Amino acid sequence: MTTTSEFQHTSWRPEEPALSVRQVLTLERVQAGEPEVVAGADGLDRAVRWVHVAEAADVGVMLTGGEMVLTTGVLLAGDEAKQAAYIQSLHRAEAAAVVLGLGRAFPTPPEVMRRAAERCGLPLVVLHRPFPFAELTEEVQSRLVRAKFAAVSLSESVRTSLTALITSGAPLQRLLDEVAQHSGCPVVLTNLAHRVLATAGERPAVDDVLRDWERIARQAGGNEGDGWVRAELGGRGERWGRLLLCGYRGDSATGRLLADRAAEALVLHRMLGAASGRTWEEQSAHGLLTDLASGTVPARHLLPRARAAGLPVNRRTFVPLVVPGAEPERLDRVLRTLGLTGLVAELADGATAVLLSLARDQDAEALTGRLAARLRTPELPDAVVAAADPRTAWDDVPAGLREARHVADAVAGAALDRPAVVRLRDVHLRGLIRLLRDDPQVQSFAERELDGLLCGGEGELLDVLRTYLATGRNKSRTAQLHHVSRPALYRRLEAIQARLGIDLDDFEQAASVHIALLAHDAQQG
Repeated sequence: MTTTSEFQHTSWRPEEPALSVRQVLTLERVQAGEPEVVAGADGLDRAVRWVHVAEAADVGVMLTGGEMVLTTGVLLAGDEAKQAAYIQSLHRAEAAAVVLGLGRAFPTPPEVMRRAAERCGLPLVVLHRPFPFAELTEEVQSRLVRAKFAAVSLSESVRTSLTALITSGAPLQRLLDEVAQHSGCPVVLTNLAHRVLATAGERPAVDDVLRDWERIARQAGGNEGDGWVRAELGGRGERWGRLLLCGYRGDSATGRLLADRAAEALVLHRMLGAASGRTWEEQSAHGLLTDLASGTVPARHLLPRARAAGLPVNRRTFVPLVVPGAEPERLDRVLRTLGLTGLVAELADGATAVLLSLARDQDAEALTGRLAARLRTPELPDAVVAAADPRTAWDDVPAGLREARHVADAVAGAALDRPAVVRLRDVHLRGLIRLLRDDPQVQSFAERELDGLLCGGEGELLDVLRTYLATGRNKSRTAQLHHVSRPALYRRLEAIQARLGIDLDDFEQAASVHIALLAHDAQQG
């Protein structure tokens, strides 16, 4: 026996628009015939691809599936065997429904046909009032043609708009926004592990989808229905993603066309951007971490997004990190090696942000240290991890990311003997100056204190001063780092003091110049 769901997936071509049997029966012209469903009521949502008027007992051999067959039964009257065979023939041809006009041949619904239709699950509808079948075929065919034209127009419109966006170099999010605008429903892009890479649509509707994403993801490989339209993404024999229209309210054929056109555009976008841009996974992590750190979106509103992206969030410890100069791919490899879970994204200034999600019983400080140790190699001996204090509440994560960003910013330029992991307590005065670097009075102070070196373009002397102050005014260490003799260093220090009009042996004057130099470096950085 053919079920309704099987019929929907096999009996009509999905690229063709259709009405359901139920929709046809609600048409005004059909209602004038006083229709009554006497069998197969469970199949009323079957798709009607076309309407035929046929009296022949073997009409099934002329059908291709999805037709609503109209008959008066004049050739079937008085022969119960033919009546049963007629229903069986329609069932084998996967007809959508049969409509029998009651009259001289059958003044009442024939019991043999009703029982046969019920066994097959084929909707059998009788019309109690005389009805010109030509009017019904004209009405349904015209509606189907209009729907097909509208679907093709929509398909071309979507194709044109998405192609224009790709040609102009638009980002992935812009393409998804365009798809959501055409579909009028949430759009979700996932990888093969069902992790959400990007979404588009009205934010409340998208959030509703993401809140229930675990259930949706489990069903993502099953049959479509209730407006859920799925399109696979891939190329060259390999699948690597999936596009979902979530709750599309138009007819299923139009939704399929829309999803297919969107999938074609997304595949092209990925192929064109693979050589130079971020991967979709990187874009997803970047967008989420950027939104978290900026504070423009409340953290609680981003929680469904994080969960759908595959980040564990229930009863976890979150460790925000920023690693200057590290490539996201390298950090991803290190995380996998250590068995750590987290989001990784490159920031605008070349640093990489990491949000670790640890079990409550894991040692956050020890694991951060192991991560930093793995990053330090002979090629990158000075690699440093700027770490914020661990957070156990999701709402505290944005502040943690900003703290890690501040620590990374403060440690920039402090190349002398940096530990592998730097925290807020380690940046001291340098961190304060970084916070105040944009203050006009601080800028004026720095220029005034360093005027003698800045105006003369004494870059070498400025470097010597920087090292001398950073080493705690250690002359031997400064000479060693600059590869000069002690007498040569003394001459340089004397030149610095002369140009600035200060005594570097005086603690207060040296401290003032040190603060000015930190402010100058922060402004330049």
